[in-house]
Amino acid sequence: MKDDIAVTRPGGRILVDALHGQNVDHLFCVPGESFLAVLDALYDASIEVTVCRQEGGAAMMADAYGKLTGRPGICLVTRGPGATNASAGVHIAAQDSTPMILLIGQIERGMRYREAFQEVDYTQMFGGMAKWVAEIDQAERIPEFIHRAFSVAMAGRPGPVVLSLPEDMLVDTAAVADAPYVEPVPIAPPAPAMAALERMLAEAERPFVIVGGARWSERGVDDMHRFAERFDLPVAASFRRQMLFDQTHQNYAGDIGLGPNPALCERVRAADLLLLIGGRMSESPSQGYTLIDVPVPRQKLVHVHPDAQELGRVYAPSLAINADPPSFAAAAAALEPPATIGWRATTRACNEAYHAWSDEAPPTPGDVQYGEIMCWLREELPADTIICNGAGNFSAWIHRFFRFRGFGTQLAPASGSMGYGTPAAVAAKRMLPERTVVAFAGDGDFLMNGQELATAVKYGLGIIVIVVNNAMYGTIRMHQEREYPGRVSATDLVNPDFAALARAYGAHGERVERTEEFAGAFERAAAAGKPALIELIVDPEAITPSTTLSAMREKALAK
Repeated sequence: MKDDIAVTRPGGRILVDALHGQNVDHLFCVPGESFLAVLDALYDASIEVTVCRQEGGAAMMADAYGKLTGRPGICLVTRGPGATNASAGVHIAAQDSTPMILLIGQIERGMRYREAFQEVDYTQMFGGMAKWVAEIDQAERIPEFIHRAFSVAMAGRPGPVVLSLPEDMLVDTAAVADAPYVEPVPIAPPAPAMAALERMLAEAERPFVIVGGARWSERGVDDMHRFAERFDLPVAASFRRQMLFDQTHQNYAGDIGLGPNPALCERVRAADLLLLIGGRMSESPSQGYTLIDVPVPRQKLVHVHPDAQELGRVYAPSLAINADPPSFAAAAAALEPPATIGWRATTRACNEAYHAWSDEAPPTPGDVQYGEIMCWLREELPADTIICNGAGNFSAWIHRFFRFRGFGTQLAPASGSMGYGTPAAVAAKRMLPERTVVAFAGDGDFLMNGQELATAVKYGLGIIVIVVNNAMYGTIRMHQEREYPGRVSATDLVNPDFAALARAYGAHGERVERTEEFAGAFERAAAAGKPALIELIVDPEAITPSTTLSAMREKALAK
């Protein structure tokens, strides 16, 4: 229907039509009685609904959708417990700068402020986490609120929006027109700023680039490659943003996250001109705010970000450029490089250091060499494979030894939230069934949202989940041994047989106890034609690719 024609409809139908008007093709939900009118309107709508097993998983799927598309992922949950469960995904979207809209069924309007059944004030609950929190109390205002929600979620630094939907409002009828489609406003860099950047590059001796953040596109990544090539700049990716620069490119210098290459950190510190494009260099990539001094960096800092409020918030830049990454990359690729580029040898050295750090995995204790497995996957998986993971030390092997080749191939929470990998894989495969999708999870990580394997079975989604089982909360144990050596507390785990659990769900399940068993297990999983899980039994001593638990304990005791 045309946007300017007022049509009388119930609130639930107005809401679904408003989502359809924003080209929403998927939403993720756990059903609730507080929004039955919306479920009814979805019955004959063209929006695909993925029914999840827990609201946290549903919200993480919506975050994954936002990461892959740049448009808000939609999550629909019920009031009270549904909203509190979903808050984990809202926090990820906030810290990861992901556009997302959480729609929450709410108590009837006439029952407010009595602590009615499952009543929560969502403005208070999400006020410090979401970009905007509101309640739609009139059916005729639904198009207005949805239009604004999409605008806010995608504008500047993207993030989550939360809208609550009173149950009785959803059955009210109203004559209202639909709102127009929302496109995020492109933010082009000012010409004087780009001229200043060109001069700064001409004067630099040790420039270095770090890409990160959100609002990137495939075209933006391509233009970033052209910029790096024309100026022969070394480029690193921020924490869990490795898909923003081809890791097989000769200008790639590595990723700056948890446990990075020490040589890479030294390159950042030694740079005389640092270009931070799209990201914020928050605690994890900045190594606890040690790579760049706060508030005045030792390097000349050029900070490019789509949200003007982020410029100067932590670091005082020498040059602040308010621009979205694709617009900046296109303008940067058109700049004129200096006649003589004096840092070419440094760029080659950065790339060589990256390969020395990541080409081969050093041996670790145990019969399963996780690093060798990662190197095998690096060679065998298609270049467009989508790799998903949650949080835990197991992810260090992914970041160090895998090679992300292009945009839209990495789904991982910069917020460090556990339980993300499996729901993200479900969302990715639901959206892009032709792509290979592999999720990695630790044993503690998997059981946070492993129930979404049932969702994968329901929809016949051939994801492959690799559970790295070392029978403990490994990251916390690592910190424990570092700070309180030998005093193990609250980190040991007793796990189910994960392969048998997968088979109980109706998925393919295998257990790998030796490195040489993995290739066959993976090939069988890929050929199973249904969701699959491979459990890797990893020695607890293999706590990182570079050290062991015992070595960490001994070092701490020697202090």
